[in-house]
This record gives sequence, structure tokens and C-alpha cells, in this order.
Amino acid sequence: MALAAVGGAALGAVFGTLLDGVVAVTSKAIMFKSHLRDLKFTLDSFQQVDEDVGQHPNIVFSPMQGLERFRIQMEKGAQLVDKCSKVRPWKLNAFKKPMYTSKLVALNASLNTLLSVLTVHIISDLRARMINVETTLNHIDANIVAQYQNQYQNQIRGWCAIPEPPPFTVGLDVRVRELKMELLRDEASMLVVTGLGGCGKTTLAQMICKDQKVKEKFKDYIFFITVSKKSNCLVVQELCRKTGSLVPSFQEEAIAFNWLQEFLNIPEQDPILLVLDDVYPDSDSLLDKLDEVKRPNHNILVTSRVQFPRFGPAYPLGTLEQGDAMTLFRHSASWTDRSSHILDNLVEQIVQLCKGFPLAITTIGRSVCEQPTEIWEKRVAELSKGSSILDSEDYLLACLKSSLDALDERMPIIKECFIDLASFPEDRSIPAVALIDMWAELYGLDEDFWSIANIHELTNRNLANLVTRNGKMELDSYYNEHFVTQHDMLRNLAIHQTGQDIIGQRKRLIIDICDDNLPNWWKEHKNKPKKTRLLSISTDGSSSAKWHNMHLPKAEVLVLNFQTENYVLPKFVKRMSKLKVLIVTNYGVLQADLSNFNLLGSLPNLKRIRLERISIPSVSKNSMQLKSLQKISLFMCSVGQAFSNSSIQILEAFPNLVELNIDYCNDLVELPAKLCDLIRLKKLSITNCHKLSALPKEIGQLDNVEVLRLRSCVNLEGLPGSIKNLTRLDFLDISNCFSMKELPEDIGEMSGLRKINMGQCSRLKELPLSVLHLGKLREVICDDETKELWGEPFKPSLTNLHITVVKEDFNLNWLHNL
Repeated sequence: MALAAVGGAALGAVFGTLLDGVVAVTSKAIMFKSHLRDLKFTLDSFQQVDEDVGQHPNIVFSPMQGLERFRIQMEKGAQLVDKCSKVRPWKLNAFKKPMYTSKLVALNASLNTLLSVLTVHIISDLRARMINVETTLNHIDANIVAQYQNQYQNQIRGWCAIPEPPPFTVGLDVRVRELKMELLRDEASMLVVTGLGGCGKTTLAQMICKDQKVKEKFKDYIFFITVSKKSNCLVVQELCRKTGSLVPSFQEEAIAFNWLQEFLNIPEQDPILLVLDDVYPDSDSLLDKLDEVKRPNHNILVTSRVQFPRFGPAYPLGTLEQGDAMTLFRHSASWTDRSSHILDNLVEQIVQLCKGFPLAITTIGRSVCEQPTEIWEKRVAELSKGSSILDSEDYLLACLKSSLDALDERMPIIKECFIDLASFPEDRSIPAVALIDMWAELYGLDEDFWSIANIHELTNRNLANLVTRNGKMELDSYYNEHFVTQHDMLRNLAIHQTGQDIIGQRKRLIIDICDDNLPNWWKEHKNKPKKTRLLSISTDGSSSAKWHNMHLPKAEVLVLNFQTENYVLPKFVKRMSKLKVLIVTNYGVLQADLSNFNLLGSLPNLKRIRLERISIPSVSKNSMQLKSLQKISLFMCSVGQAFSNSSIQILEAFPNLVELNIDYCNDLVELPAKLCDLIRLKKLSITNCHKLSALPKEIGQLDNVEVLRLRSCVNLEGLPGSIKNLTRLDFLDISNCFSMKELPEDIGEMSGLRKINMGQCSRLKELPLSVLHLGKLREVICDDETKELWGEPFKPSLTNLHITVVKEDFNLNWLHNL
């Protein structure tokens, strides 16, 4: 029979036993008669298939995999039927009958699943051998045919079902050419087109499928499936339908994937193009399976709002150039020659406000289509004043928000991190290290890599972009060169999310102030924010320091963004008793003076401070003690005069400091010896300070330091001999210290040293012999030139040492943009 043909004699035998048992007891087991009748109906269908297959005695069917489970179930089914035959109604209690009936129903469902898969398998074998099976299928019992959506035809139908692209498109021609070239190669490929919802991914895929050269190559084997939130079983069913095959009612993924593998065994000379549109993150198992069974001329084109890095590089689809954006808007707004000069000007303003985002351009264009000039002017005025497009365009909001909805259940913290990005001004790069400080305290992400991993998750979902100064990701957890960028429309989405709660209940308050226009609720002391954990205030160059009072009893993070040369900390900061993180960023050109810094002395829980483009001398005039402070980060600050002030008692001011970061502070010539009093310091990072020429000889006092970074201190010629006392030092980074001539003779006494980064130390010509005593040294990062230093006599002795050679094009050309 058919089961024996594809599954072996054992499966055929146990099926026969089950069928005989059902026939024998159906008339006897009155309590289960209807369920046994259904079971026999299913088993009769197997016999009908067997008879139809018998009409092709010369065909040898390929064996099916994964049938062992069905054999076991049928064995148990035969035992179950036997038990049912012995049950007497007067002995059956209220609990046992439902148990027996549910088992019979489950057995019948399992057999129907096997029947579906068996039918498709047999049809696939017949099709592969070019046998016309139409007559065979017509004999299959009507209850089976009813499960399928289409009658099988020999000719596979695929490309004719591809949806038509919109009649008007812009900005996609280059991408079509690039992806088409990849698909026309005679090799297997999986291409992932990724981007925000509404940026044209589906349209691009449709255009590729309709391209004449693509159709010439793939002919009738182009299949376009919209995945969205469908289960893998439903996706495979959709593919069945589009091929013209019978559509099985798959109950499990394993069975659906069995069919998929059978389908892909089309003769090798027939190329296949499978387009999976709008793939969600949960569908990665489907991509895994397709990746496993791919062969030459199997081409898969995926469009998704997320990236799938393990399946190859993504092809990001970004925003439109100005010219294309103008063209799209004119088309969407039915802009005609009768438009006046004022409309020309308004078109340009609206397009600029849409930031090149195609869906926003189309949505706004349609909303003003055929409207009077006054409506256009009103819309421009609303958007120019900061009114969000998302507040009035529900479709656009829903499209963007769908990317966040997928995070609600699976990755709630990632969604929170996304919304936190709105704490920084639009069109500005966000330092990854600032996010690390925020998220460490808000979400307990104590290790830096957790925060960077979250940024990667946002990047994979096209909700943000992680970029570096040199375009390379680091090997040693140095994140000062990492920045996050985000499309303005996404920032608007994040702000929109924060505005869903009333002021007093919001976890975040994100306030943008132009001139001195404070929000009404703030001036009127209404809806006092009681639950806010994160407060962000951004002011422009015209704002003065006129703050109204605000009580934030639960605020843990304060982000202040400004553009003036003189900035006054709000007096209400003094009352933020739970504040843990302070981030102050001056986006102006020159370093700014910061007033009221002494307010921080009243904050008992302040752990982290990050200052950017701030004049530290103005800060250091205020004597205070911050007992809880653990981390200070100074970026592009003026620090020279502050560190030269001998009156500063660093240890008294920061008795529990464990991390100090000084980056791009170009007036730093030498470190004060008092810095070495910070005996609890574990991480000292002095990077890109190009005038620093020496470290204090007392640096050996920092015997708790585990990480010492001196990266890109280009005038630093050497290290003090006392550095040998840093026995807990785990990692030493002297990369890009071009002037470094030698390492201390006793460096071998640094018994805890595990890793050194010494790339681009071109003047370093030899290593001291004491290096041989670095028994815990496991990794050296270097370039080709410094790699040679680790040859004889060190290589034979340091048998556990791994040397990583990196090539770096180091330059300072980007500095003028800061």
C-alpha cells in the first residue's frame, strides 16, 4: 500500500492492524461510535489513495523521513481501539469517557496530518517523473479534496501571482540594478533588503520580480509570499497554493519543512526565485531551513524591517535624496503647473520637514492634495513649530509603531532603550558611552557589553544605527568612538510614545525649549511629574537660564542639552535626591562655563557624571564632596587649568571613584600627582589627548587599577617605572602612541597583565626581557610591524599567547567636524 511504499513495511503493517481493529469494534463500542466512525472514514481515505497509487505500478516512490512518530502513534491507536471495545457503559465513570474520546480525536487528527503529507509527497514524486496525476487526484475522496484550496496542475504557477508594483516609483532604480545583478549569478544566494516600514522594500521586491531579465532566468519559478506574522506552517501552505499544488493542513513545522524540502528538489536546471516579503524576527527558523536546503540557482530575496546578519549582509533601504523626494511629493499632492510660486516654496519646506522618508512624503502629499494654499501654509506652520506628523497621520504612526509592537513581549527592555534615545537632540550623534551610563542605572546593565548589545538589537531592527569614527567595531571593549544615529521620524515616534501618559505618570519627560517658551504645565505647576525616572531638557542658543521649580522625587537620570557659552544648572536639581546619572552636553562651538555646579553636593546617590565641551576650571572652583560618585567622563573639555590647581583635593572630592575617562581634552599636558590618590580607581582611560607627554611617577600607587588606556596620546614617550606596581592590571592599551619609544624594564612584574593593545606604536623597536615573566599574558593586539617584536626569544616561552594583527588607517581628519 501507499504507506508501505514510502514509509516501509513496518508502517504499512501497523496501519493494517489499526484498520482491522477499528472495523471490528465500531459496531460494538456504542459509547464511542461516532468517533470510531470518523476514524474509519480517515482510514478509508488512505485506502483510496493506495488504490490510486496502484494504477502506477512502475513507479518507485522515494521514502519519506520522520514517519517513526506516526508508527508509534498508530501502535498506541490500535491499543486504544482495543480498550474501547472492552469498555462497558455501566462501568464507565464521568472522568474516563472524556479521556478516551479526546485520545480518539487526537489520533484522528494525527492521521489526517499524515494523510496530507503523504498525498503531497506522492504528488511530488509523480510530478518529478512528469506523470499526469489529474486522473489520480479526481479519485481521492471528497473529504480530502475539501482540505485543499486548488486542484493540482502539472504546470507550476508562480510569477503570474506577483503583485504589481505601484505605477509611480522614485529612487529605486539603482537598487533594482544592484540586487538584480546578485540574483542573476548562477549560485545560491539569500539577499535581505531591510529598512523602516514605508521606505519601499516591498515595491523594490515587486520591481525586481517584474524585471525582464529576472523573468527570463527564473521563468515560471518566481514565487512571492507575504510573510508578516504568519506561522511557518501558513507560509509553506501559501507556497503550496502558489505552486498550484494541493494545500496540506500542516499541524507541525517539521512536517511543513518536509514538504518544503520535497518542493525544492526541482531539477537543478530550473532556477528558483523565492521572495519572502515583510519577514518578522520570529521567522528566522524559516530562513534557517531555507539556508540549509539551498543549492545552486536557489535564490531567496527577503524584505524585512529587521536585519538577519547570519544570512549574509543586509541591503539597507534608506531615505530619498532631495530631488527624488520633491518628485514624489509633487506626484502625491497632484502638484500641477497651475501651482503658484508660493506653492513651490511650500513644497520645498514640507519635503525638508519629512526628512526624505517616503511614507511621510506620500502621506503629507495626499493630505494637502487639491487643497487651497491656506491649508498648505497651515500644515507647514504646524510642522515648523514642532507639531509631530505622527499626531495627525494615523496610518504613518501605525506603520512605524508596528516595529515597536514586536518588541513589547519579546524584548521590552529594547523598546525602553529605543525610547530613551529621544533624550538627545535630533540630528545629533549620541555617544554610546552616554547610553551605557544611563542604562546601567535604569535597567541594571552593569557590564558595558549589555548596552552595546542592545544598540545592536535596535540596529538590526532599523530603529537606530551604530557607527564608529573609523568605521570598525572594536576588539577590546573601547566604546568612546561608538555613536548612535537615528532618523528624525523615529525620534518623533519615541516622543509620541512618551506622550501617551499624563504628565504626572510619565516615566520620561523629554522637553525641548525654544527661546524661553516653557511648557504651560511647567509654568502653571499643574500635573506635577511624580513618577519620572528620566528627565531630558534641551534648549537652543536663545534660551536664558530662567527655570521654574519642579519636583522630581524619583528621577534617576538627568540629561541637559544646550548651545550657549554660559549655562546654569536648574535649582531644582538640588531636590533630585535619587539622581544617579548626570549628562551635560554643550552642542555649541566653544567650551561653556557651567554655573551652580555646587548643587550636586547635595545629591547623595549620584554615581555617574558625563560632561561634554565644558570648561572644567569653572566647575573646579566649587568645592564639594560626592561620596557616591563612581564614574567621571570628560569629553572635549578644558581640563588643563583645573588639573594644575594644586588646591583641589581630588581624594576628598571623589573618595569612591572607580572609573575616570578623559577623552579629546587637547589642553591636557600632564596629569596631577594627586590623581594617584584615588586608590579605589579601577579603570583609568586617557585617550586622544594629543598634548599629554608624561604620566606622574606616582601612578604606581593606583594598585587597584585593572584597565589603563592611553590610546592615541601621540606625544607620550614612555611609561613611569612605578607602573610595575600595578599588579592587578588586566589590560594595557597604548595603541596609536606614536612617540612611545620603550616599555619599562620591569614590566614583567605586572603579574596580572592578560592583554596588551600596542598597534601603531611605530617607534617601539624592542621589548624588555622581563616580558618573559608575564605568565598570564594571553593576547596581544598589534600591527604587522610590532608583531615582529614578539618573535625570538618571546614566542617559544609564551606558548599561550595569541597575537591579533589589525590594520588601522589612523587619521585625525574628522576632528574639524566636532
